[in-house]
Amino acid sequence: MIKFLKSVGQEMKTVSWPDAKQTRKDTSTVVMTSVLFAIFFGVVDFAILKVLQLFIF
Repeated sequence: MIKFLKSVGQEMKTVSWPDAKQTRKDTSTVVMTSVLFAIFFGVVDFAILKVLQLFIF
């Protein structure tokens, strides 16, 4: 277990972490994509609901 933890520590030192600018860019991309998908699925859900109401009720 100790050997494993030492190995993990060494590996973490070699990881290249993104800077703050790249992190903000990636975060904004994820948020915008999530918002766009939420809007898309909301519109599709609303359209399906209206179509079903036309034929069922």
